[in-house]
Amino acid sequence: MEAVFLAHKAGYETVVIDRRGDAPALSICDEPHVLNPLNDPDRAMRVFRTCDAVLPACEEHDLLMRLDAVLSEAGIPFLFDIRAYDVSQSKLESNELMRAAGVPLPGRWPECGFPVIVKPSSLSGSLGVSVAHDDAELEAGVRRVESMGQEVVIQEFVHGRSLSMEVIGDGRTARSYIVTEVVLDGGYDCKEVRCFPGMLTPEDEEGFRGCSERTAERLGLRGLMDVEAIQTPKGLRYLEIDARIPSQTPAAILTATGINLLRQLVESRLGQWTGVSSSRGAGIYWHLHFKDGALETTGEKEFSHVRSPRMESGLFGSDDSISDYSPGAEEWHGTFMVSGATPEEAEDRRLSVMRAIMEACGVDSLSDASPKEV
Repeated sequence: MEAVFLAHKAGYETVVIDRRGDAPALSICDEPHVLNPLNDPDRAMRVFRTCDAVLPACEEHDLLMRLDAVLSEAGIPFLFDIRAYDVSQSKLESNELMRAAGVPLPGRWPECGFPVIVKPSSLSGSLGVSVAHDDAELEAGVRRVESMGQEVVIQEFVHGRSLSMEVIGDGRTARSYIVTEVVLDGGYDCKEVRCFPGMLTPEDEEGFRGCSERTAERLGLRGLMDVEAIQTPKGLRYLEIDARIPSQTPAAILTATGINLLRQLVESRLGQWTGVSSSRGAGIYWHLHFKDGALETTGEKEFSHVRSPRMESGLFGSDDSISDYSPGAEEWHGTFMVSGATPEEAEDRRLSVMRAIMEACGVDSLSDASPKEV
């Protein structure tokens, strides 16, 4: 959905292929196709040949490998670096890459002591992730990850603001973009993204850029990736990289600054890059779920249950939205975006949108869960 939104804002015509007939992006694109390229490659290739470029928004490795091969053979630009993606999908490999690039990581077990984070090496999101405060919890976390057929990663548990930076590389050099803050719900899923100027000191922002660009260049990145870090009292500690289009931060960056990372990716890949034109404003992007008279902030996993959404400017006073809201609906999901000249102005606008939603839906309160303190 977010990829279609960014493409729409860039003025591109969008063609979406999905094997699921109820995939949310199908209702907001210009040309929808329900098919599986692995099962119907000839039909898929007929669609691909009408496109100037192809961007995958999935994590199915068999499909990604197949697309990389057939699109390369057909001479159709594939906006994806499968080799970089494979490295980024292994936390063990990507940690070694970042360590070799001089990037500060959370401490290693057992030198770091408790508490520690226990996570699978090759799964995304919070699946299989746990925090251990003692040997018993550590053993339980390790068993959980091993039962999933995954290699175990054990690191110092670090806490603080969760930050992200996107990087685009051409295989030799890399260019970093804007710092965003990722705000989590009670299940450690992203419910909100803030893109504010001055989120870090100039020194810390420069350090974030340097670490991100060194990592991308050491990786030989030819595409887009994001770098995730935690702002701790001891400085930034870098958690992971993900060499695919991020699902939320680019829309917040576009809202705040006017920089469209999808356009940047397309221009970089096609050799048409014309530079970056931006304004240093502020933007907020967040998800909501309304059901049975209750309104709550929610992570992207819950928002993905949206059905036949539409893109709309001005809904409840927002800049932009993606939602299946309709007046009187008993349940709906929505993503809203607001901008402002300052963080305070953006927050005032977010609160104004929330008040308008609560009034329209007859809601007196909002449920807004956050992760428990560890």
